Amino acid sequence: MTLSSVLKGRAPVVLLEVANVTSGVGNGIVIVLLPWLVLQRTDSPAAAGLVAAISTIPALIVIPLVGAAIDKYGRKPLSVLSDVASALSVIAFPIVGWVIGLNLASIIVLAIIGASLDPAGYTARKSLIVNAARAGNVRLESLNGIHEALFAVGWTLGPLIGAVLIGLLGAEQAFWIPGALFVIAAVCILAMRVPDAGRPSASDDPDATTGWRNLTRGFAALWADRALRTLTIAIMVLAGVYLPTESVLLPVHFEALDQPRGLGIVIGALAGGGVIGAFAYGWLSNRFTQYRIVQISLIGTVFGIVPMSFLPTLPFLATAGFVLGLSWGPMQPLLNTLVQRRIPDREQGRVFSVQLTAFYVFPPLAMLATGASIEQWGIAPVYPVIAALLILTGIVTLSLRAIREIDSRV
Repeated sequence: MTLSSVLKGRAPVVLLEVANVTSGVGNGIVIVLLPWLVLQRTDSPAAAGLVAAISTIPALIVIPLVGAAIDKYGRKPLSVLSDVASALSVIAFPIVGWVIGLNLASIIVLAIIGASLDPAGYTARKSLIVNAARAGNVRLESLNGIHEALFAVGWTLGPLIGAVLIGLLGAEQAFWIPGALFVIAAVCILAMRVPDAGRPSASDDPDATTGWRNLTRGFAALWADRALRTLTIAIMVLAGVYLPTESVLLPVHFEALDQPRGLGIVIGALAGGGVIGAFAYGWLSNRFTQYRIVQISLIGTVFGIVPMSFLPTLPFLATAGFVLGLSWGPMQPLLNTLVQRRIPDREQGRVFSVQLTAFYVFPPLAMLATGASIEQWGIAPVYPVIAALLILTGIVTLSLRAIREIDSRV
């Protein structure tokens, strides 16, 4: 078999993962640019937390409908449409800034539009993994791990690039770059040649085109599995405690120091650790039980978040961030694997939709509360409290009997 034939056969996988990485980089850039832009315009940590919180709320409406849209219009069309729309939403920042000027209200509106579009693209690309694996003759389990790790690669590079772009172009003009990356992602998905990806999935389910029924049925399937239900709730809470670190705490800290590159380095270290942790999941799953991996991950997050909460010098902060990301990295591939092994095929899309919805519920409230707390008391006393809440959640999670059941039927 020639190299060209191998590359041709793997083209769907390559195109999917290029789109995956470029989209991840684009989102990673935006996660740095947006809070920095808000802080420049308002000088208010509470405003940064408000924008981060409000911009995620529309996803609660969009995500339950994504599965229905994929069934009705196809995986490829929805992915392409979402990436094109995301590109337009981010280049709107410099355009609006040039035409009328950006203030807090206009930033919130544009952030809401962008956040409403992103979940559809992420979910549609995730649904294309099966098609790409079959067309490229790649093991589905392997491609799941690669997909999650490469998305994390995007989040590793994105903050670093975003921090550099702030210094070179300014936060407002830097939005042109993620706009171009989303266009590249759309072109890659459009170029994929895989069966059943550009038209509605074959299904005899009469509820397949009803988004809210999809959500209800997915919730019922998830709730019926006690171990998976408990782990999903635990990760939702942990994500709500953790995400303010990237979206509020670190931006406030480094903006006060006027060190955008420092912010990029630490968030990049977090994401870099996450990349290695995600890639390591396959290795870990061959040597440890799923419960043991959860233990390792949660204990590792403690060793990362505690030193970070005291805001040490940049090298120590970046090192602790790497440990935090490394420890948390295996959790998403683990959760994906559990859904694929414990939930029937016909219900997996709905369950993924429910989980993604759940992960959008608690974090916005936590971001809003964190921003308001920093505004009132400052970052130094607030960050250790965040760390203590994460530790408490981890201890409670590991003490639950249901978590020990995740190795059953796997």
